[in-house]
Amino acid sequence: MAQRSSLFIRIVEGKNLPAKDITGSSDPYCIVRIDNEAIIRTATVWKTLFPFWGEEYEVHLPPTFHCVSFYVMDEDALSRDDVIGKVHLTQSLLAEHPKGFSGWMNLTEIDPDEEVQGEIHLQMETVASGHGKKLRCTVFDARGLARKDRNGASDPFVRVRYNGKTQETSVIKKSCYPRWNEMFEFDLEESTAEKLCVVEVWDWDLVSRNDFLGKVVFNVHGLESVQREEGWFLLHPDKSKPRADTGNLGSLHLQVQLRDETVLPSSYYQPLTQLLCREVKAGTKEERVHLITLMDETTTAECRQEVAVNLVKLFLGQGLAKEFLDLLFKLELDKTCEPNTLFRSNSLASKSMESFLKVAGMQYLHQVLGPTISRVFEEKRYIELDPSKVENKDVGCSSLHRIQSESDVIQQSAQLLRSYLTDLLASILKSVKACPAIIRATFRLLFKRVGESFPEEKDQNVKFVAVTSFLCLRFFSPAIMSPKLFHLREKHADARTSRALLLLAKAVQNVGNLDAGISRAKETWMAPLQATIQQGAAQMKQFILQLIDIEEKEELDQQKALSRQTQVVKEGPLFVHKPKSKGPLLSSTCKKLYFSLTSEALTFAKTPNAKKSSFISLANILAAEKVEEKSFGSSHVMQIIYASEEGQVDTVYLQCKCVNELNQWLSALRKVCVNNSGMLCSYHPGVFRGEKWSCCHQKNKTDVGCDKTRHGVTLKEWNDPLDPDLEAQLIFRHLVGVRETMREKYKELAPVENSEKVCSSESKEPENTDGPIRLFQILQDLEEAHAKERSRTSDLAIQNRNCLVELPT
Repeated sequence: MAQRSSLFIRIVEGKNLPAKDITGSSDPYCIVRIDNEAIIRTATVWKTLFPFWGEEYEVHLPPTFHCVSFYVMDEDALSRDDVIGKVHLTQSLLAEHPKGFSGWMNLTEIDPDEEVQGEIHLQMETVASGHGKKLRCTVFDARGLARKDRNGASDPFVRVRYNGKTQETSVIKKSCYPRWNEMFEFDLEESTAEKLCVVEVWDWDLVSRNDFLGKVVFNVHGLESVQREEGWFLLHPDKSKPRADTGNLGSLHLQVQLRDETVLPSSYYQPLTQLLCREVKAGTKEERVHLITLMDETTTAECRQEVAVNLVKLFLGQGLAKEFLDLLFKLELDKTCEPNTLFRSNSLASKSMESFLKVAGMQYLHQVLGPTISRVFEEKRYIELDPSKVENKDVGCSSLHRIQSESDVIQQSAQLLRSYLTDLLASILKSVKACPAIIRATFRLLFKRVGESFPEEKDQNVKFVAVTSFLCLRFFSPAIMSPKLFHLREKHADARTSRALLLLAKAVQNVGNLDAGISRAKETWMAPLQATIQQGAAQMKQFILQLIDIEEKEELDQQKALSRQTQVVKEGPLFVHKPKSKGPLLSSTCKKLYFSLTSEALTFAKTPNAKKSSFISLANILAAEKVEEKSFGSSHVMQIIYASEEGQVDTVYLQCKCVNELNQWLSALRKVCVNNSGMLCSYHPGVFRGEKWSCCHQKNKTDVGCDKTRHGVTLKEWNDPLDPDLEAQLIFRHLVGVRETMREKYKELAPVENSEKVCSSESKEPENTDGPIRLFQILQDLEEAHAKERSRTSDLAIQNRNCLVELPT
């Protein structure tokens, strides 16, 4: 049984932000920190106090995390970025909102005494002595302390206060991972009213006042009952200065949901998975209430997208994605009489097909759209066809400038858009072989089903539009309008580029509609593109005929060839840092190399097209972690700790260009090594230089690491490997939530004898029982299995629970 936590985050927008630039505006972006570690950075939205980001992320992390913070920053080219404010959400607050937190939250100012982080290793105990009882505090070490000095570290010491007396440790210079191993004792007097012992960590400063790094407060009365408490304790801020939430720093619109999933062993989910597969294979041949129909009828709009993704991934893992979608097509067609409304709603069929394209076709999308999107971003041309939105522009040199007329702007814009659209259509038309075989086969089934349902001559276009409604309207066009959200670009488009992309997306939608008359009637100002759109529509029909012209043998051959290929998980250029060490990569003369992470190894080459050299086998990787900024004087450096072929432990240090790229690489490395044996539990966030570790100053190179590894922290990506047990658990959880609604719906639709079975108390149903009835029994069995597993492992869970639990204060 595995406990998995995930944090869904959507950073929507901000409003009423303060101006940080002399222009009276700001260039805001957000940094998301989980337990004070930067995990996500949004793109910057330039010159606005009302930014819109609309970025979504999902972070997988251990259930023991404490908080998530959102920092709104103002980007500056010449100086350090300004902090505008932050929103802080604790795990307990998120746990109080199981359906997720959504809404506007006021930004609060940054108080240095609240910006604490890290943990301290303590032993607190009460001991008997010849002069009565004593309170003994042993201060071992600390990790992950806040960096308060310009050198990227702190000079920490510990102050222990009890009953009016104070004792202090020595100061450890230039370290956020100090080790003290010092012990203090205080007399425990029965008559004293003082029952709190405060352990504070401070950063020592020679000139200015010392900086507060955090504290832990112990209830001595509670300690006397247990006699000894040892462990790592989370440092807490000093909240002695309450501050009113005035909202004068603006607000942030967030959607955040924490989910804790208990995933049972695979055998527990087999009945559910087998039932769903049986229903899909049976299709609509049997005269009964179909389980998939029942799920569609009872799934609300707010969770339909998520359910669709889970089902698509489950059936992809079972090799039945095409059959599942074909079943949805038939069920949707059975209840559709008007071809103009086919797949236009957000039904389970539409959402599932949309999700299927994103999961199975993202690489294809990048290949088709990438060159044209890059061209639009690089050229940054002003494009506008709508006369009501045309802005007058000065053209020419300063001495001969003239105002460009509205007709000139529209004519020039039409010419550019025709060029972009022509390039994009050419890329689409030659992409038949690049399109994954499973997508082509699914479109073939869709084309066939729609043709069978609307066989009349007047409806011959419908089967083509059914394909383009997904391919163009729900896949290509959204990616063109928001390339950042589809990972086509790292940054949001500026206002000019965004408008150009929107007009291009409209043109692609019109091509996908296959009817130039419709677009002319809606937006007459698109007329300059009609000839290109009409030509594109004719070409699109020919493309669809080629796309669906795939035989089952060709589909199987392509899938087999794909399975034999080494899957590329992530690739890109990285800079190599070379401390004094040995190893095949570290001896290279090139600082910048092109890395490729496959399902077998991490390889590198001098250029993307050069012959790749094998570097590290995935089975030999022991950890992938971040490196302290002070180690190389550079941000965004990661380390990969691995065992060489000779069995020696070595480390390579690679620098990424930004925090997002750093976390994406770390996430990818951790995912492909998830099943490695011998993964490290601790590591050194610094480097071994000058005969000692730069982080904790230990002089033994093979000394145990001073920080804990974070194997469980990963980012969800579109190319993540399928996890059938997790998908089955998510489907189970959804079905339990709508079980009673499904019962009522089934009673409406099912024959009388089956309705009576739903109400009966029979404990078991035969395998050939009607799908919904069998489902209700499976859900009950899974609930009982969850309860038994929780009961069996409760004691172990208590022992393994985060040891950073304070005694009652």
